[in-house]
Amino acid sequence: MIIRIFKVRIDPELRNEFEQKFQEISIPYVQAQKGLISFVVGKPTQWTPDDYLLITTWANEEDLVTFAGKNWNQAVIPEGMEKFVVQCWVDHFVLSDDSQIQ
Repeated sequence: MIIRIFKVRIDPELRNEFEQKFQEISIPYVQAQKGLISFVVGKPTQWTPDDYLLITTWANEEDLVTFAGKNWNQAVIPEGMEKFVVQCWVDHFVLSDDSQIQ
């Protein structure tokens, strides 16, 4: 399994609209993808007031490529969401079967 961590910094003036559209557009878009196992949404803290996080778990690399494309190390921004993004990052990790790093 692969863990995908997407972090986005938004324009704070668009916060309310972003949160609404994120729930209406981004979450359903990701949920509809083949191979998605789970997702977690992280909202801002006082130390990162404009940053949001979406952590997804995928069955395998093939499903992740189907979702994100050949360059799956880049962000997937659903149509209509690009106006909120000031900056974004994507990282991937293989989910370990145990607590030992091998």
